[in-house]
Amino acid sequence: MHDQSDQLEPETLLREISDLEGRIGELRQAAGVPQPDLRATLDAALVELELALTVLRTVGTEHTGEQGGSAAAENERRVLRTVFQDAPVPLFLLDRNTTVRRVNRQAAALLGTSAGYVSGKQFTAFCDMATRAAVRSQIAAVVRTGRRHPVKVRFLGREHPVDATVTLARVWIRGEPDPMVVAAAGPANAPAVDSGPAAAQPKARRSAAGRAPSAPAPSAAAAGRAAPARTIAARGTSTETASALAVGTGTAPAPDVPAREEHARSTHAAQPDDEAVATIVHRMDVLATASELLLDEPVFNETVAIRRCARLLAAELADWAFIDLTVGNGGPGPSAQAGGTPPALRRQVVMGPEDERSVEAARMLEEVEPVQGTLPHTVYLTRQSALRPHLENLDVLGVCPDGQPVCGKIGVTSVLSVPIEDGDRAMGTITLAASGEYGPFDLMDLGVVQRLGRYLALVIRAARLYRRRAEVAETLQAGLLPRALPAIPGVSVAAKYLTATHGSEVGGDFYDVFRTENGWGLILGDVCGKGEDAAAVTAAARHCARLAARWKADPGDVLGIVNEALMDEDRFVTAVMAGLTVETERVTVSLGTAGHPPAIVVRADGVIRSASRGGVPLGLFDDFEAGQDTIELGVGDTLILHSDGVLEACNMTRQEFGQERLLEALAGHAGATPAGMLDAVEDALLNFCDSDLRDDVSMLALRVEQASLD
Repeated sequence: MHDQSDQLEPETLLREISDLEGRIGELRQAAGVPQPDLRATLDAALVELELALTVLRTVGTEHTGEQGGSAAAENERRVLRTVFQDAPVPLFLLDRNTTVRRVNRQAAALLGTSAGYVSGKQFTAFCDMATRAAVRSQIAAVVRTGRRHPVKVRFLGREHPVDATVTLARVWIRGEPDPMVVAAAGPANAPAVDSGPAAAQPKARRSAAGRAPSAPAPSAAAAGRAAPARTIAARGTSTETASALAVGTGTAPAPDVPAREEHARSTHAAQPDDEAVATIVHRMDVLATASELLLDEPVFNETVAIRRCARLLAAELADWAFIDLTVGNGGPGPSAQAGGTPPALRRQVVMGPEDERSVEAARMLEEVEPVQGTLPHTVYLTRQSALRPHLENLDVLGVCPDGQPVCGKIGVTSVLSVPIEDGDRAMGTITLAASGEYGPFDLMDLGVVQRLGRYLALVIRAARLYRRRAEVAETLQAGLLPRALPAIPGVSVAAKYLTATHGSEVGGDFYDVFRTENGWGLILGDVCGKGEDAAAVTAAARHCARLAARWKADPGDVLGIVNEALMDEDRFVTAVMAGLTVETERVTVSLGTAGHPPAIVVRADGVIRSASRGGVPLGLFDDFEAGQDTIELGVGDTLILHSDGVLEACNMTRQEFGQERLLEALAGHAGATPAGMLDAVEDALLNFCDSDLRDDVSMLALRVEQASLD
């Protein structure tokens, strides 16, 4: 190694100017990161000014290097490699672009990884976010001026950040066209570069027993959230341990994990057995907790599931959690063609720290879509998990509206992303990001999140299937009920239908109002069971009654025809039918009952009586005979037909609503309109059962009105 002239060729000058523009942009971004180190950024800006002045002074001149014998050069390189590896301090050999060309054993141990993992990556990828731009500028200054320069650096170690003083020195290596930099790291002899409250006081790591060791109090930046439970165990597990967890969780290391095997082998001495066990137990606890949170819903709810999942991950494994899902019903399948266009990926939820700045950032990041080229989008398309323990490219999560990279905006240095897939197709991605306060993500974290992605996918699939079935059931149910009730001269009619709270299958209740041979008919029935089969029987019963009433006047005869039509069905039907003979201010009601709750009459003066019971359900016996009754209604009198869902609704103690409560609700609102009376019954019913209806409810009300003068 030897000194060279400080002169520049024209081609080198253009490259220097381009590099300078890039570093100035990084300094601008550094000023906007959480808890920026403004003093270090200012110092670096001054260094860049000095560098620009030096470049201008050397325009148009050249430098030459010395040539030596190949044998002597090889011997020199051998000696230097030995000295480099055995040096008692951590050493990094960097090129002018800050790429790590070589590290010694002490440097690898400082970072808690292997030399092979560090080589080829950006030196600044192992520094905390707040000082990266400043460190890059200081390296550029050393390359240009040749003057040694000490700089405070906070390395992102495997267990926790490590503060160090790094001395930068320029060297010329024979055979290399450009100067290089040796970075020698020593213990910090002064407080570390102030990168904000989070850097000033490292968060305490919990021991395997869950107790925090003696450490300074948590920083102000950490006050908004508890220390993630991922810190309860050491990160230094062996490859075998990580592989065992991957197998145990049903996952395998993803092909997109850079240098993953070498990184897994890069640990220090093996941790005690109890630490390794605690690490695995914690990951299993996270999965168990996730299972409880995702399945603790009577009805699967996609929105609830993804928010619970994101909140758990942000609390236990990361600083930030992002969940992105497809807009449609699925994404690329196992045999997706290259020419196909998968559904768009949209950001659903962002969870992060709870301090005011982070909450504001989360709201902004919810609007930053995972566009093509970002890590979540790539993982979604390829269905391959990705682990970035040390970020070099800050654009992997996209760019904020102000042009700043997302990773720089929230100060994260380690990212992993896994697909949300159910084995058939991808539905989205889970992406975790961390600041490095507890070390970078590793294969064990990846394995846990992969399994959680599968859990979430199954819940989402069930939720979407449930929602589709509920929509189909709602549409089918609407087709089984009249769209509007016909206008009957001299009377007013109202109806009410309430679906059961639980379940997505179409119900078996039906009602109808239609013309008969001599007047009008009302029918209300309940088919045994639910679902498509019950819907078919419901449609058959309703339309058969409509048709039979065209040539049969007596409700008993109409129900007899319906019974005959349903004998080949596997389900029975209970029903009550009223045949109306309408006269001026008077209606004669002929009732036919087939094993159904009897009709109720509410007189104008508030007196209530029930019609007679009788008959057997339709579709059971050939020798059917309906229960019959006749009622006279005057002005203000109201006829009520209802299903057994009203009577059998239960409260928390399994007590039924019953006939008496129904009569009380009707009597208390006898002066209301027919629609008002049914609303009163609905309110009383829902209050009684706390809005938890176990069966569908249907009601019909008919009232004789005062004759108009017209």
